[in-house]
Amino acid sequence: MAETASEFARLERTLEDRRQKVEGALRRLVVPGRAEAVEAAIETSLFAPAKRLRPVLALLVAEVLKGDPEAVLPAGCAIEMVHTASLILDDLPSMDDAQTRRGRPTCHVLHGEATAILAAFALLNRGFEILACGWEGGPDAAARCRVASELSRAIGTDGMIAGQSLDLQMTDREIDFPTLEFIHSRKTGALFMAAAALGALSARAQPAELAAVVAYAKNLGLAFQIVDDLIDVTGGAEAGKDTGQDLKKTTFVSFSGIEGARALAAELVAASQAAIEPFGPRGVPLAELARYVVTRKR
Repeated sequence: MAETASEFARLERTLEDRRQKVEGALRRLVVPGRAEAVEAAIETSLFAPAKRLRPVLALLVAEVLKGDPEAVLPAGCAIEMVHTASLILDDLPSMDDAQTRRGRPTCHVLHGEATAILAAFALLNRGFEILACGWEGGPDAAARCRVASELSRAIGTDGMIAGQSLDLQMTDREIDFPTLEFIHSRKTGALFMAAAALGALSARAQPAELAAVVAYAKNLGLAFQIVDDLIDVTGGAEAGKDTGQDLKKTTFVSFSGIEGARALAAELVAASQAAIEPFGPRGVPLAELARYVVTRKR
């Protein structure tokens, strides 16, 4: 147990170090414009307390594959901007009508629905602008184009939008497990997979290495979503967002029960860890990140 506690303490230090790097880079990459109300909404949403797991995942993958994590930072920030945009849209009254996100009132609650939508699109546009323009020490134009393509696919009509659309259609309806998995492999898992691919591509990974980290991230993303479903049922104020939001939807918890959902999350973590076994000891940070996902409280 002491060894486990030591491992988690080390992981927490690693995650916090990478998170702070992401925070600093985000500050540098948010460019002032001439839309003060929108920029205030971006400040509220993008810089609310957050784990930054997706850009951190990109950094860790690059490190594991012996790439330069600093060269990945701007692209990781682009993913975080796209992710934050998706949260703003997901929280809207026409979507989940959430009141709290990242421990604060949601963007539309604070700034109004119209400004929230503009902030989401501003973040989305800025993320792709970063990838288009490039940065010192970063990958060449061809590599950035591939990263942008992966990110676009992750949030498109076969990715996050497909998952969100079907999720909305299934409100108040029972669904089977394959449909539930389809929804969340796209709504949540797609950005995890894009983050892992980004880190791998930036490290000039071999095809087998790329496939391994994407498989790892797919299982990690589903495990993350199951834990989100558990927090929605069992979490309190420490969750940092509305709980009980999914009572009208079929979730992994409503489908499998609390203990069944926990067991499924553990199976997915094991599968994610198995995907990176070929990396040997250098894959330890990713294995530890997978364990962290199933222990988080928010």
